[in-house]
Amino acid sequence: MDDIQYPELYDAIIAGNAKVSAAVTQKAIDAGADPQVLLNNSMIEAMNEVGRRFEANECFVPELLISARAMKAALEIIRPLLKGEGAEPAGRVVIGTVQGDLHDIGKNLVATMLEGGGFEIFDIGVDASPDKFVDAVQKNTPDLVALSALLTTTLPAMKRIVDKLTQAGVRENIKVIVGGAPVTQGFADEIGADGYSDNAAGAVTLARRLLAS
Repeated sequence: MDDIQYPELYDAIIAGNAKVSAAVTQKAIDAGADPQVLLNNSMIEAMNEVGRRFEANECFVPELLISARAMKAALEIIRPLLKGEGAEPAGRVVIGTVQGDLHDIGKNLVATMLEGGGFEIFDIGVDASPDKFVDAVQKNTPDLVALSALLTTTLPAMKRIVDKLTQAGVRENIKVIVGGAPVTQGFADEIGADGYSDNAAGAVTLARRLLAS
């Protein structure tokens, strides 16, 4: 905590207080704070701490969700400023729930955690076909594609997406990660995904590790 320049923002995100998070961020910006420092020093550090607590079973999904909401409230204020500065994201991610599956809570949480980790997110929603993923990859040139599924019956759609990305000639340029209740590491290996996480905090760690390699 000693090296956190904006402890009020850090604490507000960990506590899940979106109103305070937004107010403190606006106050800091009005006083001339560097938006990149706010993001890297306080917001990402706070979400890293929330992720650590989640993985250590010191907090649970509801706390993760409200912290993510508080982070997003701050991010809404600084995002236009970051773009104006030409700040480089940690990576670019296309994320969606696969075709046949309308569940979005897990996907939304992973997207928010990744965004809180400094990634630029292109969320293509739910029931997303292989063609929709390919179009999003060709349009946005991401570093990583994240596939979510909650229904066992939609797992084959994950393989179809990976195959379609290969057929389109874009697979070798991106990393593919998968997640969702019925997904396992074995299944990820079987379909040729680059990684698997069983929780949102772990997805951020996985994304960083894959892009670093």
